Amino acid sequence: MDNGVSWATMRSLTRDSSVTRQRLPPGLAKRILAYARPYLGVIVPFLLMVAATAALGVVTPLLFKAIIDRGVVPGRMGVVLWLAVAVAGVALVEAVLTLLQRWYSSRLGEGLIYELRRDVFDHVQRMPLAFFVRAQTGALTSRLNSDVIGAQRALTSTLSSVVSNVLSLVLVLAAMFALSWKITLIALALVPLFLFPVRWIGRKLQRVTREQMAVDAEMSSLMTERFGVGGAMLTKLYGRADEETAQFAGKAARVRDLGVLSAMYSRVFFVGLTLLAALATAVAYGLGGTLVISGSLQLGTLVALTSLLTRLYGPLTSLSNVHVDVMTALVSFHRVFEVLDLEPMIREREDAVELPAGTNSLEFDSVSFHYPGSDEVSLASLESVARQESTPAHQVLHDVSFRADPGEMIALVGHSGAGKTTIAQLAGRLYEVDSGSVRVGGYDVRDVTLASLYSTIGVVTQEAHLFHDTIRANLAYARPSATDAELLDALRTAQLEELLTELPDGLDTVVGDRGYRLSGGEKQRIAIARLLLKQPPVVVLDEATAHLDSESEAAVQRALRGALHGRTSLVIAHRLATIRRADRILVISEGRIAEQGTHTELLEQDGHYAELYRTQFADGAESRASAAVDGAGPGQVEPAEHSGLVESGDGGQAARRG
Repeated sequence: MDNGVSWATMRSLTRDSSVTRQRLPPGLAKRILAYARPYLGVIVPFLLMVAATAALGVVTPLLFKAIIDRGVVPGRMGVVLWLAVAVAGVALVEAVLTLLQRWYSSRLGEGLIYELRRDVFDHVQRMPLAFFVRAQTGALTSRLNSDVIGAQRALTSTLSSVVSNVLSLVLVLAAMFALSWKITLIALALVPLFLFPVRWIGRKLQRVTREQMAVDAEMSSLMTERFGVGGAMLTKLYGRADEETAQFAGKAARVRDLGVLSAMYSRVFFVGLTLLAALATAVAYGLGGTLVISGSLQLGTLVALTSLLTRLYGPLTSLSNVHVDVMTALVSFHRVFEVLDLEPMIREREDAVELPAGTNSLEFDSVSFHYPGSDEVSLASLESVARQESTPAHQVLHDVSFRADPGEMIALVGHSGAGKTTIAQLAGRLYEVDSGSVRVGGYDVRDVTLASLYSTIGVVTQEAHLFHDTIRANLAYARPSATDAELLDALRTAQLEELLTELPDGLDTVVGDRGYRLSGGEKQRIAIARLLLKQPPVVVLDEATAHLDSESEAAVQRALRGALHGRTSLVIAHRLATIRRADRILVISEGRIAEQGTHTELLEQDGHYAELYRTQFADGAESRASAAVDGAGPGQVEPAEHSGLVESGDGGQAARRG
């Protein structure tokens, strides 16, 4: 029995048969052919070699027949030697064809994987923020890995398996019938005795394989969450290490048990297939031997028949499950195309114009907005908990209008959930407005190129994200051409000169997963340094100091003063010192601008702002907050309890220096 055929057959039987019940969209085959068309120069020779290899599988048994009947039995030494050389030659040619077949298969498969992964990655990168808010990261990476590889197998493993098995079966049966129709019919009559038990084993293997994949995914998800810095910290803070180990051990134990079960089912399959081949060979020798003795069958013919029998049952079993193989490949293609067909809500118009350099005004004109639902931006299959949303979309902003002139600072204040962050995100066109318009330099953001818009507007968010890379790489993300001198200058302006002297590797220090080796204040200042390198005319700060301790916040505020100098800025502020420096303060309440004016004007109105002021900045906090930013050194900063901050420790420094 050909071991390669056996493993391919067994793998086919583990495929999920439920895929055959899925409804695929029309035109799928046409799209697959469009991806395959550039590789026709590879596919054609690949299939020719598959066919040649299948044909050679029949040639060798026929050469055995000739050696015995024309050489051994008549006693012709020369014929035996030449035919033996021919057998060796066929084996050599088959080996070369196998290597070439593998080379063409790799070129085709890896090329297709590259094309699909590049297209999916590029498409996902262009999706709006709402897509990433809803989609599960693991589901997305699965499309780039499992489904892309599954699609690739459609044009390599599945295609070659079908072609090879069909040709092998046709040629083997033709040769066997030509040699002895009686023995061939008996061999075929034995197939149901094996095929029905194999189908039963196949269903068991499919169930086990499905459960293995599910438990493996759960185990991987558990490890990903618990091995991250945040998950590890939560586990330690709540003292749940034993429970986590027990939970993981339970899943790992199930994987172990399923592995044993799968191994036994697989071994039963191989034993059954070997037993069938042995039984068929015994019948062939028993019947054929009597025919040889009676003179109605040649000895070489009997040897050739028994050799051909070993090449009969593998292809038969594989082809019995070929519809599952084909559907599995098609479903993988469909899942990849499903992502590629999801149109981004935010697209650049064909006639989009470049924003002029130095554009530095920002205007909201009667902007209303609601966050899009899952059916507008995502796929149910990409969400960890997919369900139909029954409630109508909630309107977040209502007729918001304001203007930030060049060099002006506009501060947004209001209770949590009022719509401040939404305004900041709309400024950078992370979402699309429902009505009204957002203008930068007088241009509607929908009419300009995304590249020019992103180069004009710089954003520092509440949670500064750093890649698991060096400080240099994280800074250069804003401007890859920046020199070391420019990087150091940006860090000095961001109040990080002291940090550089403490780090053993300087700019080449790795910041860790999400920057966890640094403190919160240091991460924010690196984000500000990155912003300074970008040099955007318009800056949006979304509570950039919300979760910092007083000393870190004071350092970040001083860095922000350098970052905002000479730039138009939209600042979501909770710190009085920032608010007082603003040219205008907008009080956001329930998605509307409830009040606007300077700090003094709004206090005199005794409205929403005055209430916020009394809540957050009472008990003489005004002078202390101003002092913390307007020149006081780190050692002179007063406690920040008055500002409503959630204090954070400086654990990043300990992690860095430890």
